[in-house]
Amino acid sequence: MKKRALEHLIQNILEEKLKEGIIKNPARVLLERPPREELGDFSTNLAMLLSRKEQKPPRQIAELIVPSIEALDCVERVTVEGQGFINIHIKRECWFETLREILEKRDSYGDCPHVGNGRKVQVEFVSANPTGPLHIGHGRGAAVGDALANILSSAGYEVTKEYYINDVGRQMSMLGYSLYVRYLELLGKNIPLPEDHYQGEYIREIAQSFLQKYGTEYAEDPFEKHSQLFIEFAKDSILSGIKKDLEDFGVSFDVWFSEKSLFERGLVDATIEELKARGVVYEKEGALWFRTTGFGDDKDRVLIKNDGSTTYFASDVAYHREKLLRGFHTIVDVWGADHHGYAPRIRALFSALGEDPERLKIVLIQLVSLKRGGRPVAMSTRKAEFVTLREVMDEVGKDAVRFIFLTRKADAHLEFDLELAKRQAPENPVYYVQYCHARIMSILEFARKNNITIPHSPSTRLLERLELKEELSIIKHLSRFEEVVESSASSFEPHRVTFYLRELAGLFHPYYNTHRVVSEDSELSSARLTLCMATAEVVRKGLRLLGVEAPSKM
Repeated sequence: MKKRALEHLIQNILEEKLKEGIIKNPARVLLERPPREELGDFSTNLAMLLSRKEQKPPRQIAELIVPSIEALDCVERVTVEGQGFINIHIKRECWFETLREILEKRDSYGDCPHVGNGRKVQVEFVSANPTGPLHIGHGRGAAVGDALANILSSAGYEVTKEYYINDVGRQMSMLGYSLYVRYLELLGKNIPLPEDHYQGEYIREIAQSFLQKYGTEYAEDPFEKHSQLFIEFAKDSILSGIKKDLEDFGVSFDVWFSEKSLFERGLVDATIEELKARGVVYEKEGALWFRTTGFGDDKDRVLIKNDGSTTYFASDVAYHREKLLRGFHTIVDVWGADHHGYAPRIRALFSALGEDPERLKIVLIQLVSLKRGGRPVAMSTRKAEFVTLREVMDEVGKDAVRFIFLTRKADAHLEFDLELAKRQAPENPVYYVQYCHARIMSILEFARKNNITIPHSPSTRLLERLELKEELSIIKHLSRFEEVVESSASSFEPHRVTFYLRELAGLFHPYYNTHRVVSEDSELSSARLTLCMATAEVVRKGLRLLGVEAPSKM
């Protein structure tokens, strides 16, 4: 029994009461799952919502509705608790429909296309500057953004995954000059590299590649003469590494959007002209300002500096206007927590353009601290000031990294223990969930080898053999999967799927350890194998949404 299906049935009851004049005011029926099992499977505060409008005590209103709810085929009994909460207990046999639905839908179980209904969503994530390799903070953003895109697709949205390449500005000049210095260093020339430039060992590796390609051709020329060559070579080398790291991390993008293209296509100038036409920019001290305070920002922002150069904010404004022009219903930006202050100014752009600022959704990614056996570690071998995603992936594997990055809400600080991530033990969250799937695959393979029937459309009579409380708890949890996908999509919180899978594994493992699935009782074996198969389908689908493999053997 799904929550949405029962909500629909009770909504129909309320509509009938309205037609009959028993209830005078409409209301939307919303069900919740009570905090304690004895309170029922679902509860609603419908009577309390109607109380003021109907000018009757909640319990009196409940008495008008409860008999009709009790008459529903799936309902075992209804109780009214406290001030007027209506608690609903579902018949045991009605839960079995969940297993049949899972086996029928397989990988599409949990999809909720009615939520997105085909609306276009863009998810822009990672977007690390092409000035160095991805660090573990970028990796967490990649895991969150990619899982969120998967979940939104499952919820019926048409999703575009996008990476924004910051390939203009002073940072790129600094990158090109860093390569130039390391290139000359390889040729025996000692030119000091400014402290604020890129010091990592990876620059020396790029310089070696540059030397192999061009030899000493540029050894005697000043940087300014060939600056664009050095910039492009360094950028392309780093971007190639970023793409390889993301590919190995299971992340792909539909669009790689260059900041430089905003200028080449005249989009920055066009955006500024539109803002001028709307009267939301002004000149002050030789600079051009965007009056973002008129739309909720704490201060106005500079678009063009007094030297005539554009700010990073000008590019951001043009880029988000371009997103709107592409017709996305919702625009999702996955940013590092240090970008928190950017939200009001970008929302100000939406308001200034006459768009609903709620179309912009911002997911902030908090920091990751690395530990080994509970102790802080600094494991970078590249002499940079960060730990790379590649280093962590190489040590513990892609699946462990992705899953653990998704074990907490994105804007909460995350501690990543390398030793725990490699441990084959219940306290390792990814192992615990993956082992649930592998365990079931082993059971199903044993059943097949022993010619034990696993029905794909089990009868109610067969499923009634699932009499244990643990079995019903697993089935009820399986029935919640679509709700979890929907709430994850609506809240832009992919960690909800991770929590759900850990809870499901937490129900299955003790059940398996206590009760034999395959026994001399062939009918009971078939019923329990059906439960196992349905559980495996949901675990596999949930892991796929997170971008994590569901192994058959471990």
